[in-house]
Amino acid sequence: MFQTQLQFLTIKPKNISTFNMNLFHFIFTLVVFFTIQSHAQQMYSGNLVLDCNNSDEMGASPAFLYACNGIKPSCPAFLMFRTQPLYDTVMTISKLMSVDHTSLARINNIMESNKILPLNKELIIPVTCSCIGEYYQANTTFVIPTDDDTYFTIANSTYQGLTTCSSLMRNNIYDQYDLHPGQNLQVPLRCACPTVSQTQTTMGVRFLLTYLITWKDSLKKISKRFNVSTRDLALANGFSSANENDIFPFTTLLVPLSNEPLSSMTRTLGQKQNLSEKRVLIGVIVGSVLAILCCLCVGCFLWKRNRKNSGKKEIKWVLPKDIQLGIASVDQNFKIYRFEELEEASDGFSLQNRLSASVYEGSLGGKKVVIKQMGANANKEVKILQKFNHFNLIGLYGVCEHDKACFLVYEFMENGCLKDWLANKTSQENQTWIDRIRIGLDVAKGLQYLHNFASPAYVHKDINSNNILLSKDLRAKISKFGLARSTEKGQNGNSSIKCPLESKGYHAPEYIESGTVSTKIDVYAFGVVLLELITGWKAVCENDDGEQVMLSEKVIAFMGDEKYAKDKVNYLIDPRLQARQPLGFVIDHGELATRLVKLSLACLEADPERRLSMNDVVSTLMMIQMDAQCLDIMFTV
Repeated sequence: MFQTQLQFLTIKPKNISTFNMNLFHFIFTLVVFFTIQSHAQQMYSGNLVLDCNNSDEMGASPAFLYACNGIKPSCPAFLMFRTQPLYDTVMTISKLMSVDHTSLARINNIMESNKILPLNKELIIPVTCSCIGEYYQANTTFVIPTDDDTYFTIANSTYQGLTTCSSLMRNNIYDQYDLHPGQNLQVPLRCACPTVSQTQTTMGVRFLLTYLITWKDSLKKISKRFNVSTRDLALANGFSSANENDIFPFTTLLVPLSNEPLSSMTRTLGQKQNLSEKRVLIGVIVGSVLAILCCLCVGCFLWKRNRKNSGKKEIKWVLPKDIQLGIASVDQNFKIYRFEELEEASDGFSLQNRLSASVYEGSLGGKKVVIKQMGANANKEVKILQKFNHFNLIGLYGVCEHDKACFLVYEFMENGCLKDWLANKTSQENQTWIDRIRIGLDVAKGLQYLHNFASPAYVHKDINSNNILLSKDLRAKISKFGLARSTEKGQNGNSSIKCPLESKGYHAPEYIESGTVSTKIDVYAFGVVLLELITGWKAVCENDDGEQVMLSEKVIAFMGDEKYAKDKVNYLIDPRLQARQPLGFVIDHGELATRLVKLSLACLEADPERRLSMNDVVSTLMMIQMDAQCLDIMFTV
């Protein structure tokens, strides 16, 4: 190669322009050659891809996409995708990924493009990977289907980590807090082309496959499955040796391949054993138990005796010191779980048990629970919830620390969050004032406890209908205490403003303007929740002109000077609350609704000094609840 390039230097001076051009090509080739050699492989991103606020000002970052360091600017590549609801046929997945459905069907050996495939079945997605700017990517588009979609959920749930939140934000004009159904997003998918060093290995890498890591994966398991050496797999992802295996679920690895991947390399995650396999397994287990039962009894006896005589303390699995801090006296019901227990409880953290991106349903000791991955910074929520004991605050059963992440185990709430419950337009249960008033009262009592009876008192800071959970009996509990702070001296006052996406529409004016934190910002947020219960509308809704407005602003503007006029209040009432008497006529709840609207607007006063306290809110709601029950009895007798 260098001999060919040096020939350019012997060109005669009369061809000086050609000489300069060839000299440029020679220097450029040298730069590219040494750049590729010094950056031969892609770097593994780790959990950085789960952060929506990454920066690549210092150079290309794997937290966005894979860097353009391959020998070719464009190449064929492959992605691994797992079927999920809405994307469970060749046709729907090919549309999601913008690939030809016949190619998708061929490589996965699927005969019928419209056949519904098993849940969580892996499919190989063939794409053309191209270098655009600093990054390789395969491009597709996505039309936002619901108000609940965010850049994070689209990247990590819909596209299963095959794109990133940061790259979506960069490639689209919409602000992360201004996503709405019908908007068309540009989606860059994670892919890469082989480098010079990869093509020159003994296996002769021709393709790279982007693979999403699952809970039980390791470099050795993945390399065995795709028939590549563990060393090549490690080097392809920037690990210095095959022994490094610090990989995390919901992140991607590049698998180097010398040939196209085969459909036999795919699997269906969570697939159960067939009946005959189960019978064989049960027979083996029963036989083994009978054979070793005696040995177990003797061993147990000897272990107990040795422990008693040795005087040594029993070894216990403990959490890191930062999470232990503040849990001086652990309640008997609070437990430190082993990761294996949570893995078994959630069926290996399967998709069937996943409630959201990092939340899973499980069963421990015959009791349904919710298991939530919190990352390494969950100690604050653990400290707060462990010291609280109130019916209207979510119960924390225990914690588990594993692989630099913390898992919290909560009580299971059958009806999910209040936001989704209100959005369910088909539920008949939504049509009773009694349920909605009781939900409001439950939330108010939870806040009353935090503000007045917890020691020290706390401000929740993130009250919204997404953080209010409902039991099977429609009893409400407050959850998510990651932003909560004490009202003790030195802990109150001003704060850096943190506004999670789902909190838009709930923040008090003083918090938005200056970051002022007091119990009155919880009162303001409660006022918005109460309006949601009355109207059935979202905290951010539409006005008569179809523009996005805050629910609180819409109601205040609508009521105008006649804030408590009955005819105006009737317009605000959720139609599902129009209850009918057994004889057929509609029961008039206008007076009841007027009192509730009045209460909510008193919580939404712009001046925090004029807002009610939660003590006032609870006492007012209790009186409204009694009157509502009397009204209900009167019309049903």
